[in-house]
Amino acid sequence: MLAEAGKGGETVDAVVVLDFGSQYSQLITRRVREVGVYCELLGHDVSWEQVEKLAPKGVILSGGPASVYAPDAPALPGWVLERKIPVLGICYGMQLLAHALGGEVAPASRREYGPATIEIAGGATSSGLFAGLGDRLDVWMSHGDHIDRLPDGFEILASSVNSPVAAMQRGHLVGLQFHPEVGHTPKGAEILRNFLTRTCDCATSWTAESFIDASIREIQRQVGSGQVLLGLSGGVDSSVAAALIHRAIGDQLTAVFVNNGLLRLGEAELVQEVFARTFGMRLVYVDATDRFLGKLAGITDPERKRKVIGEEFIRVFEAEAAKAGPF
Repeated sequence: MLAEAGKGGETVDAVVVLDFGSQYSQLITRRVREVGVYCELLGHDVSWEQVEKLAPKGVILSGGPASVYAPDAPALPGWVLERKIPVLGICYGMQLLAHALGGEVAPASRREYGPATIEIAGGATSSGLFAGLGDRLDVWMSHGDHIDRLPDGFEILASSVNSPVAAMQRGHLVGLQFHPEVGHTPKGAEILRNFLTRTCDCATSWTAESFIDASIREIQRQVGSGQVLLGLSGGVDSSVAAALIHRAIGDQLTAVFVNNGLLRLGEAELVQEVFARTFGMRLVYVDATDRFLGKLAGITDPERKRKVIGEEFIRVFEAEAAKAGPF
């Protein structure tokens, strides 16, 4: 799909964000997309085989609540350094990068949370990450550890009163102690853009609209003249999938909406109104309230309830598929 997801249907560049537990991980992904580069958020333990299909031109390591020297701290996947892809480590991500390459990370004398001003090293203001941004920047810090000793070959790009290593770099490997993705770092978007365009050499041709167009073409290619049966819960994921597939293949899609009796007041009617009458979608409505509530009677454990609901939804969906098939 990425092969034709650019503004004019051209191939687009991609970057992946590895999630180490930061509350800002999804925000990083959004900021990258806002620059015009396709981005996906993946778990920190994702394998290269899962990443390879995206052919990423860069990797961003998110922040996180752990300390790199803790026994159970999330580790850096080996492929990140082996593939020699440009890497940007943010907060914990920078510390993880330093730790993996032989630097030293230690607890700071005090935790730092809030605004700070960083001083940019002389040579860093004319090229690379801080190009065109001046020699002083307001940023947002949120960390309890810091880098005591740089890994071999790294240089300090920026520092603050409480963070002697506020930014570091060695070739295509870059680290930031602060958070460029948040609004409290006013020039954070420009810093991310510089990493994406200067370090990763990404073109900024991706848009959400072009991605939708590419998705529609891919759905049409896969389905051809066939029929599709979709389980519609009314939640975000299945609703977006239903709208996109219907836009691609129209009446070749049949959506099965199962009312399990646990919906919000009026939600069943709203789903039918939106998808059947507004979108004109072929919708099969199944009121399985009594069936679900009967299966759940007497069960108090939340996890067991979840499994019963999931299992029963599959059984109802299978029954409706048999009636409406073949698919």
